Amino acid sequence: MVVVSSLCLLAVVLTAAVFAISPWWLLAAVPLLAAGGLGCFDLLQRRHSVLRNYPVLGHFRYLLEAVRPELQQYFIERNTDGRPYDRDVRSIVYERAKGTEDESPFGTERDVYEDGYETFVHSLAPVPAPDDPPRVRVGGPGCAKPYEMALLNVSAMSFGSLSSNAILALNGGAAKGGFAHDTGEGGLSEYHLRHGGDLVWELGTGYFGCRTADGGFDGGEFAEKSAIDAVKCVSLKLSQGAKPGIGGVLPGSKVNAEIARVREVPQGETVISPPYHRVFSTPRELVRFVARMRELSGGKPTGFKLCVGSRRQFLAVCKAMVAEDVTPDFILVDGSEGGTGAAPLEFSDHIGAPLTDGLMTVHNALVGTGLRDRIRIGAAGKVATGADIVKRLIQGADYTNAARAMMFAVGCIQSQRCHTNHCPVGVATQDARRARALDVGDKTERVYRFQRATVRSAQQIMASMGVHRPEDLRPHQLRRRLDPITVRSYDELYEWLAPGQLLAEAPETWAQDWAGADPDRFTV
Repeated sequence: MVVVSSLCLLAVVLTAAVFAISPWWLLAAVPLLAAGGLGCFDLLQRRHSVLRNYPVLGHFRYLLEAVRPELQQYFIERNTDGRPYDRDVRSIVYERAKGTEDESPFGTERDVYEDGYETFVHSLAPVPAPDDPPRVRVGGPGCAKPYEMALLNVSAMSFGSLSSNAILALNGGAAKGGFAHDTGEGGLSEYHLRHGGDLVWELGTGYFGCRTADGGFDGGEFAEKSAIDAVKCVSLKLSQGAKPGIGGVLPGSKVNAEIARVREVPQGETVISPPYHRVFSTPRELVRFVARMRELSGGKPTGFKLCVGSRRQFLAVCKAMVAEDVTPDFILVDGSEGGTGAAPLEFSDHIGAPLTDGLMTVHNALVGTGLRDRIRIGAAGKVATGADIVKRLIQGADYTNAARAMMFAVGCIQSQRCHTNHCPVGVATQDARRARALDVGDKTERVYRFQRATVRSAQQIMASMGVHRPEDLRPHQLRRRLDPITVRSYDELYEWLAPGQLLAEAPETWAQDWAGADPDRFTV
């Protein structure tokens, strides 16, 4: 605003000089008049958040974007193992969110003989893709109010980490598209509820939104808020993929009066969630608390989220489920490649299992203990394309969640300023001036279009594989290149347990962990 005002004032002064001094001042006045007019247009338009926050100057960013193919090697996001994506994922998300075509010329940008390259097995008899997107019923034996989950949903991102406008756009897109919006552990805010989108209310170790004065769990407040109609599921966060083993962090600069009220914490102070829960200390107590949450919520689907670390500890939880005859309705597996607004680099890079390993561990453990048909599995961690969805379904998931891709859909340009409160596009900030740049109406449509197009892409991929429904996918349909001459399918690369196999006789590769798993303590 100051820049535009200054340009307009200077342009007026120079225009006056044209008439009062010399026509030669026109050479300076015309460019400034043009820049001032452009700046006014930038402030008033609603399509580009960068231009609303940085009028005139923001156009240099789009000049660079215009030559993106030539600059892509410098900007391309990379996987955790160092390999580039098949295409720049941001480009795919942006194009789908804008409703433009996402086809690209010249074929694959990856070396198809590169180690680790993965492909789906297409069929010579493909089937038509169904018109309606598939749904996954979430709700086991103890659930009174099952929920029909979409194939792709908004992953956990808290109000506080994200701006109010970003939350409004995400929830508005979820409401229009009929998919779920995970609140993150920052509590329930009016912005989660205003548009009426389906919510998964997540509780972390801080119990924000249902918190006692000393930071414990307030069952009465939880029951009251979980009864809200928009809350379709409740989720207990055990750990997060980007920073397993430590709690969430919200810098004090972001904790304004509104955030403090929603989270029930002091204003202006950095909020650090404890690394562990106070409501349980053993696998058996965890399972019982999940049952208590479900009862307090009136029977809504209840589950937990974790980044897998010790396989033995997860098997201990499975043993507790069997012993107590209590199961969660869903388990959300978060891969270590998941993102965050603030975490120590060492945790992001070196702690927690990648999504493939964690997902297959959870799936096989539940199959082996005879519990898989009672529990739905969600997958989160760099899910952004239809291919990502199909891959995770083959590996054992029933549905997927996306955070980073949804942020791109609402305008994130990955400036990596999330922790500073200075997000240039109003996505990850509590600065009202910066947040106003994010136009809720426009970004709501983008979230809706991105989710719809990505699920449609997954349906088309499955159809090309000769598969009508996600549950018909099999491990042999996903293959990985191990070296220039060796390709193996997932059913050859990995061990897949049979239903009840761990209860009958654990295979040698699982026997030690199964024997050491104790439902009454978490042993590594």
